[in-house]
Amino acid sequence: MEKVQLPSSDVNITPITFGAWAIGGWFWGGAEENESVKAIQTAIANGMTTVDTAPVYGFGQSEEFVAKAIKGKRNKVEILTKFGLVWDKKSGYIHYEKTYDNQGNEVSLYRLGSKESVIKECENCLRRLGTDYIDLFQQHWPDNSTPLEETMEALDILKSQGKIRAGGVSNYSAKEMAEAENFLQLASNQVPYSMVNRGIEDELVPYCITNNKAIIAYSPMQRGVLTGKITSDYKFSEGDHRPATPFFQEPNLRRINNFLTKIQPIANDKNATIAQLVLKWTLEQPGITCVLAGARNEKQVLENLKAAEMKLSGEELEFIKNELDKLKLEL
Repeated sequence: MEKVQLPSSDVNITPITFGAWAIGGWFWGGAEENESVKAIQTAIANGMTTVDTAPVYGFGQSEEFVAKAIKGKRNKVEILTKFGLVWDKKSGYIHYEKTYDNQGNEVSLYRLGSKESVIKECENCLRRLGTDYIDLFQQHWPDNSTPLEETMEALDILKSQGKIRAGGVSNYSAKEMAEAENFLQLASNQVPYSMVNRGIEDELVPYCITNNKAIIAYSPMQRGVLTGKITSDYKFSEGDHRPATPFFQEPNLRRINNFLTKIQPIANDKNATIAQLVLKWTLEQPGITCVLAGARNEKQVLENLKAAEMKLSGEELEFIKNELDKLKLEL
């Protein structure tokens, strides 16, 4: 897989990247360690050498699984992780109140971008990941309780120390990115984007194209609903948060599946799955640099890898666009 360079850095990443949220288990009904590690190792062995994780994905579990998978292979992989969501202290900005960690303990999440906290989080990430540097360190969510200058200064310090190669953000608006750029050259913004969640097209995509910033798209499968495998009688694991979200509820689920049925012939013509078609469509959209593809086992990784090889014609992209324009969801 040919890599792409992150702006304002010498970091090159794979356009389809292993998304390691699900292997953290939190919000996904748990995760199995051996399968998770093998999934990452399969990705690396087949050219998907970039892995995106975060401390909050399983409260350290995802990063620890990544560490086991990349042991002895660090020079062959690019590690993207995050900071700014803490559960061991209270800050001035609540992010998520009363959730449960993987041991069943009640915790609350706070957004915290103070210099002291960012530097401490980096050390914790390095320890969990078993490495001495991070390729891209991203602020997970904006923190309105900390001046942007302070957060960006922390990234600049870490970069000068060689502990991170590039700094980025996640879930930032175009306006927030422009403000942050007053203090640090950002490499990227990681944001949600999928066929059924296209809000970034209005302002963020034009901003990033104009200012040469990478967009890393997460949840391109909208947490699995765009695979076509989620039906009204689908059985979710205990602790899986997805049934409570609008995309998995009626009438949205029925309408999404009807849309997928309409574009299924395109996938059939290419001997591909709907999931592969959805991934490729996402990657083909203007301004999208990289797409995160989650996987919990080797089979899912190999399916995701095939999406990179797919070719979509202008006519096929136009057909999908027209069908998407007809899709009306109640969100």
